Amino acid sequence: MERYTESARYIRELIGDRQPEILMILGSGLGFMAEEIEDGVSIPYSDIPHLRVSTVDGHAGKLVVGKLEGVCVMVMHGRMHCYEGYTPQEVSYPVRVAKLLGVNAMIVTNAAGAVNRSYSVGDLMLISDHIRFMGTSPLTGANLPEFGPRFCDMSNVYTKSLRETAKSKAKEMGIELREGVYFYCAGPQFETPAEIRAISVLGGDAVGMSTVFEATVAAHCGMKVLGISLMTNMAAGIIPDSVLDGVDVLEAAEKAKDGFSALVRACVPYLR
Repeated sequence: MERYTESARYIRELIGDRQPEILMILGSGLGFMAEEIEDGVSIPYSDIPHLRVSTVDGHAGKLVVGKLEGVCVMVMHGRMHCYEGYTPQEVSYPVRVAKLLGVNAMIVTNAAGAVNRSYSVGDLMLISDHIRFMGTSPLTGANLPEFGPRFCDMSNVYTKSLRETAKSKAKEMGIELREGVYFYCAGPQFETPAEIRAISVLGGDAVGMSTVFEATVAAHCGMKVLGISLMTNMAAGIIPDSVLDGVDVLEAAEKAKDGFSALVRACVPYLR
């Protein structure tokens, strides 16, 4: 608890009287939204006590606190992943720090592979639920009652009312918004075609290497959560003889950024 408090205190000293209401975690290729923040204060992760740093291309590794659509937001321009060598607790650490700073809602985003064959590259998917069969829970270890109970209900991690708002806004703007289940795989290698077939049978619509640890800790803290995945590639084996490449992920994110930005901005005022 002392570490979380020290991290929060350091950030508070730098952001002054700005009071963030929403934590926004930007996935691979989606960092452009951090540039849309007004009156922002930028803090490198490396300067924040006890916070790990991003080591992946497309993840700038800085915290930006400022206004978006008139709401004070705390934006993670890049995130940490377990495949970088971090524990689930380290990956989700910023969520608890945000909670101490007064944040009560989170928008979590990611780049994902489309498992559902009706999806296409560039589609946005609203996360209705997730599946995680690997890796320990970020809640493993001594429970900190300041954040939540020892045993945490996971029935409504991705807040239903926020999902309904997102679907309504997408419809108004003419943006096609899928809704489905996000399946977590540790990475950093992409999944095999056999793994993708298994994920499909188990009910996964999209697959990725992030999100679930932050969402789990947010649920434990009692935060409202809105999750959005950008389909940056079709998962392994869906398109015969295709080869997956991390560069394709960034290119797909660049092409989809206008619709993604418009949807997120439309939803922000409803997370207050």
